Amino acid sequence: MSTTVSETRPKKDRTHYLYIAVIAAVLLGILVGLAAPSFAVELKPIGTAFVNLIKMMIQPIIFCTLVIGVGSVANAAKVGKVGGLALLYFIVMSTVALAIGVIVGNIIDPGTGLQLSADSSQAGQDAAADGHASTTDFLLSIIPTSLFSALTSGVVLQTLLVALLVGFALQRMGESGKPILNAITWIQKLIFRVLAMIMWAAPVGAFGAIAGVVGETGVDALKSLAVIMIAFYITCAIFVFVILGTLLKLATGVNLFKLLKYLGREFLLILSTSSSESALPRLIAKMEHAGVEKATVGVVVPTGYSFNLDGTAIYLTMASIFIADAMGDPLSIAEQIGLLLFMMVASKGAAGVTGAGLATLAGGLQSHRPEMVDGVGLIVGIDRFMSEARALTNFAGNSVATVLVGHWTKTIDHRQLDRVLAGQDPFDETTMVDDHATTPTVAEGEKALV
Repeated sequence: MSTTVSETRPKKDRTHYLYIAVIAAVLLGILVGLAAPSFAVELKPIGTAFVNLIKMMIQPIIFCTLVIGVGSVANAAKVGKVGGLALLYFIVMSTVALAIGVIVGNIIDPGTGLQLSADSSQAGQDAAADGHASTTDFLLSIIPTSLFSALTSGVVLQTLLVALLVGFALQRMGESGKPILNAITWIQKLIFRVLAMIMWAAPVGAFGAIAGVVGETGVDALKSLAVIMIAFYITCAIFVFVILGTLLKLATGVNLFKLLKYLGREFLLILSTSSSESALPRLIAKMEHAGVEKATVGVVVPTGYSFNLDGTAIYLTMASIFIADAMGDPLSIAEQIGLLLFMMVASKGAAGVTGAGLATLAGGLQSHRPEMVDGVGLIVGIDRFMSEARALTNFAGNSVATVLVGHWTKTIDHRQLDRVLAGQDPFDETTMVDDHATTPTVAEGEKALV
C-alpha cells in the first residue's frame, strides 16, 4: 500500500507544477501584450488552438458520461426528475441574476457621458449580424443531421439528446445492453486520458490567449470603460458569493469556498482562455469524483451550459442599461424588464463560446430595440475582459447547480463529497476518471427516491 501511494504522489506533484506554469504564462502573456502589442496579436491563434483541442473532447465525454449514467439507472423517471428540477432551478436563478443586474445598473448609471463614434456604430452592426437567431432556429438546431453527427457537430445539446436516447435504449435492453455499457466505459477512460495529455499544453495556450487579448485591447480602452467593467465584476462577485453561497450553505450545508477551492484549477483555466467551455470536461470528471451520480452530472452540466447562464444574464442586463444611458435614451424599468426577458430567451445556447455574450446582446437588441444596436460598439473593446467574468460566473453557477440538484434528488454521496472537499480523496489528474466506488448504487438511489 505504501509503495502504491509513493508511486502516485509524484504524478500529482507534476500536475501541480503544470498549473503554476499556467499562472506564469498568463503573467508573461500580459507583459508581452503591453510591451509588443502587434507581435502579441499574432500569438492569438495559439490560444485558439488550445481551446479547440479541449472543445473536440467535450461531446465524446458528454456522450459517454450520460449514456453510462442513464443506461445504469433502472428507472427512467429518475433521469426525468433530475432534468425537470434542473431546468426549473435554471429559470429561477437566471431571473435572480437579471434582477441583480437591473438593480446595480440603475444605481451606477454606467454609460452617462460617453460619446458614440461612427466606428463604434459600425462595430455594433457587425456584432448584431453575428448574433441574430430566432428561438425556432435554436430549437431546431438541437436535432442533429444524423445519430453520429451529434458527436462532431459542436452543438452540446445535440449530444445531450442523442446520449439520452441511447441511454434509455440501453435501459430497455437490460442484460444484453451491459457489454455495450462496458465498452463505452472503457472508451470514456481513453477519452479522459487523452484530455489529461492535452492539458499539458495549457501554459502555451494560456500565454497565446492572454497576449492576444492584451495586445488587441490595450490600456486605453480599459481606462475609459473602467466603470462598467468594475461594476460588472462586483455584481458577479455578489451573485456568486452572496446569492449562490448562501443558497448552497442553507440547502446542503456545503461551504462555497471549499467547493471553489476544489475547482480552483478549472477557474484558472477559464481565466486564461475566457471560455467556460474549456473547463466543461474537467467539471464533469470532478463532480463525479465528488460523489454526484453520472446520470445527474451528465444531465445537469451540459444542460446548464446552455440554460444556466447567470454571468451572461447579468452582462445582458448591465450592458443594455449602459448602452441606453450612453446613447442618451435611458430605459424605464418596464422597458428594461421587457427587453431583458426577451434576451434571456434569445441567449439560450450561447454558452461557452468566447464573445457569444456580445453577439447575443447585439442580436437581441436588433430584434427588440434596433435603435440601440449601434451602441454595442461602445463595449466591443472590453468585451473580452467582461467575457472572463461571465465565464467564471457561469461556471460557478453550474458547479453549484450540480451539487444542489444532486442533493435534492438524492443522487449525491455526501460522505464522498465531504472527503473530497476536505482534501482526503484527491482528484486523479492522470486518469481523470472516478474510481472511488462509493457513489450510491442504483438500488440505493431508487430506495432514496421512494
